[in-house]
Amino acid sequence: MGLLDNLKARLAPAKDKVSGLAQQHGDKITHGLDKAAKTVDEKTKGKYSDKIQSGTGKAKGAMDRVAHKDDTGTGDAPTTPPDSPPPTS
Repeated sequence: MGLLDNLKARLAPAKDKVSGLAQQHGDKITHGLDKAAKTVDEKTKGKYSDKIQSGTGKAKGAMDRVAHKDDTGTGDAPTTPPDSPPPTS
């Protein structure tokens, strides 16, 4: 067994646990991302709004991929950021 195979075997339980937590707490994670994006956007006075929305959309897409590891999709579809700013809390 090679080094990478050994490493993958040891990390598999952690990957499953992270996936389970992402599925369980997806709404809280999404809310946290939106709240952080809103705070950063306010601190930068809207100067980087497009970049913040883009980054938030990519982070949500990555979280969705981790949470839905059982999907058979290839993951090649691009993710698009939301059209509207994050909701206010």
